Amino acid sequence: MASSSTAVGSTSNNPPPSCGKRITILCIDGGGVRGLIPAKIIEFLEKQLQDLDGGEARIADYFDVISGTSTGGLIATMLAAPGENNKPLFAAKDIADFYLQNSDKIFPQHRAGFLNPALNQLDAFTGPRYDGKFLHSKIRELLGDKKLSQTLTNVVIPTFDIKLLQPIFFSSFETQDIPLKNALLSDICIGTSAAPTYLPGHYFETRDGQGNTRSFNLIDGGVAANNPTLVAMNQVTKQILKSNKDFESYKPVDYSHFLVISIGTGSAKQEERYSAQESARWGLLGWLNNRGKTPIVDIFTQASSDMVDIHASVVFQALESEGQYLRIQDDTLTDVAASVDNSTKENLNNLVRIGENLLEKPVSRVNLETGKSEPVVDGKGGTMSNKERLVQFAQKLSNERKHRHENLASSA
Repeated sequence: MASSSTAVGSTSNNPPPSCGKRITILCIDGGGVRGLIPAKIIEFLEKQLQDLDGGEARIADYFDVISGTSTGGLIATMLAAPGENNKPLFAAKDIADFYLQNSDKIFPQHRAGFLNPALNQLDAFTGPRYDGKFLHSKIRELLGDKKLSQTLTNVVIPTFDIKLLQPIFFSSFETQDIPLKNALLSDICIGTSAAPTYLPGHYFETRDGQGNTRSFNLIDGGVAANNPTLVAMNQVTKQILKSNKDFESYKPVDYSHFLVISIGTGSAKQEERYSAQESARWGLLGWLNNRGKTPIVDIFTQASSDMVDIHASVVFQALESEGQYLRIQDDTLTDVAASVDNSTKENLNNLVRIGENLLEKPVSRVNLETGKSEPVVDGKGGTMSNKERLVQFAQKLSNERKHRHENLASSA
């Protein structure tokens, strides 16, 4: 059980960070059906770990925290929730199949025919595009009555409470100190994926053993932290400040002890979607629905993701620890591929290819002036692919895990 007072990831047989040299974090952005892109990246990473440490190796065995927003929150939960024989509910190789088999039921492509665009726009003004019934039932079927405190390693999932008008972060670290946040994983996943205009908000209540209750009125965590990297790092820093024994060898202001992989779900920056001249004519409806897109949602989720990436990149550069932070993102998606809800078979298969091709692309970093990703060039003028960097990270993760086990055995 992952908690603020037990060994992090202890049920995945992973000694706490205090036994090692690094705090390991995996983060996954929001993005609807584009979750297929990080799914393929994570599948490759888990395969590398299995090549190093055996076929039973799982992502949850190597990361102290897995954080995800919206569709990323669902992936994080799949990787960390307990399944049979105390193994994660999903192996990484099975996540893409989940999307391929269920996306068209979560996001059914509505009416066909020449009236299709007009009728679908009318739907957007009368309620969310999708009722969420299939998604909710599927999540509840998968997760049952499992709670946040039962994950095999710590998870951190951002949501936003529209009644309180503030972000709510569901963190395994807090489940003992704040029992009323020890919610059902299914409720957390439904809440973090409730994207405005796409899916309905989610209300639920929690109860503790003292008869106290707490209510939540949640929408998609992407409105606060579509890229949850800093949220995850912040949660760890809080534990260090609280003198959590799992982190007793670390200082709160030293980010150089983090080993972070952050995976995006892609964007269509190269297509330059909107212009000031165009937006100057928009009223409320124009910001909510424009050529079948939702500009206001696109803008705040992309802004959130980029702000976090820019901040994290600068921090790791300043600490001369660039080798401990890896951001994998593709900003060259076409307009169709950038959709969060295009669940046609053609688009889903294309997203799988995009994820696979992203492995071959060079490691990139956001240019602070242009806002676009550019290949990272080393001192010799060369570049490295995302695949090559992941192979390096897999080795670091494997070494860290072995180092912790050795230290734990020697101190026994």
